Formats: sequence, structure tokens, C-alpha cells
Amino acid sequence: MQLVRNAVTNCSLNAVDLGVAPTRWQQDTFPSYFHDSLYCCHDGIRTDLLKPDPDVEISLGRLDKPLTRDDEVFTFMARNLERARGFHVLMRALPQIQAERPNARVLIIGGNGSSYGKKSTHPGGWRGEMEEELGQRVDWSRVHFLGKVPYEAYQKVIQISRCHLYLTMPFVLSWSCIEAMSMGATVVATDVAPVREAISHGKTGLLIDFHDPGHLAKQVVEVLANPEEHAHLGVAARKHAIKHYDFLTRCLPMHINRINSLVKTGAKISLP
Repeated sequence: MQLVRNAVTNCSLNAVDLGVAPTRWQQDTFPSYFHDSLYCCHDGIRTDLLKPDPDVEISLGRLDKPLTRDDEVFTFMARNLERARGFHVLMRALPQIQAERPNARVLIIGGNGSSYGKKSTHPGGWRGEMEEELGQRVDWSRVHFLGKVPYEAYQKVIQISRCHLYLTMPFVLSWSCIEAMSMGATVVATDVAPVREAISHGKTGLLIDFHDPGHLAKQVVEVLANPEEHAHLGVAARKHAIKHYDFLTRCLPMHINRINSLVKTGAKISLP
């Protein structure tokens, strides 16, 4: 099956003048003889638009008043709530987090389908499967499944977060990870190769073992309990995102330069 999935890429290798990979980890997955035809550069994000907002508020139907930065909120986001993106790890960490932080609420963004792995056989999808597994061990009144939300609402969720979780198997590095960094979030992420390119443990975020919900719970509890002691991580994360992933000043110029390097004569692309 893996050979079939790689067929289109393999057929294209000899036809490509220049290829791009958004992370070094992805670049290294290609055959070594093709590396000279690749360069590494992320798509880039708009760090000028994705900023912290200390005055952000979010209203939820079941709550009497809006959530603010003063509330104990942690967050999780994925296109779909599935195992490849660590949804099951988050859910299995919830009982411990809730037991130690009785005022904490989690805001979860994502659909209940499957983007990258196999679908759940449960009629309620992965969400239904985890709800059945955890049962009364979780206080569901403090778990907020928001589904798929508009981009502006997603930004507010990250901006209000005291601790944002980015959980993934070794896979494509999500824009959401870099976007959360740009918005100054304290990010707790899984310690896998593509994530380590963006997050250095203790400097721009915190890394945990993907297969250990207890480790995740312990780290989240620590951040929720001591937000001031971890605030420097979000500041450093934003600086790192601006320096390495900004679309206008870093990534777009590099892409244009690489494209222009292929043009022997005639007009070349210029920055807008």
C-alpha cells in the first residue's frame, strides 16, 4: 500500500527541476539522490496578523459569562479528532488533569471524521469511542467540543489558551502549531522529529512523550498551575515564528528567489 501511495511522487522525481519540502524531516524522507533537487522552506504564516490578544473573550452557550485570559483554559485543535493527531492521548489525559485542576476547561476544535488514519469503527467516531472508554471518569461539563469553527473564532481560542496542545505522530507539521506559537501560546507538543524543528523543549515550548497520557497530564497541570513561570515560552515562540516562518519576510522571499533561479531569461517574479 505504501508503494502505491508513493507512486505519483516517484513518477514525478525525474521530471522536477526543483522541489520544496516544508520541513527537513520531510525532505529527508525522499531518496538521497533527489536531495539536491529539493530545498526546505515552510509555506509561511502571517505573523503580523496572528498575534497575542490579552483582551480576548469567548462566549459559550452553556456558560453564564465569557471566558477570558483570567480563566484556566487549555486547548486542542486538529482538522479531525483522530489518533494520528493525538486526540486519544488528550482524552486519556483528561481525568488526571481535571482531578488536579478542578477549574480547568478544555476547548477542542476539530471535526469527527478522519483525515490521515483509519476511521473509527464506533458509530460516534473517535469522539464517541473515547467518550465511551472514559465514561464518568471525565467531567464532561468542562469539556467543550467546538467542532469546525471559522478562522477568526479559532484565533480567539488559541489567544485565550493558557496551554495549547499540539499532539501528533511523526507527520506533516501543521500550520496550527506555528500559528499558536505566533499568537504567543505556551505550547505542549509531542517530542517527534518534525515538531522538534519548530519547538525546543524549555525554550519555545514543552515536549512530551506521545505515548504517555500521564506525561501529558503532568505537563499540562504544571502549566495551568504556574502560568507566569511559563509565560516566557510564548514570548520566545512568537519570536521564533517571526524569524523562521513569517510569510512576508522569510518564506515568500525564499520561494520567489528559488523560482527565479530556474528562469534563465525573461521576466522574473518580484515581491508585491
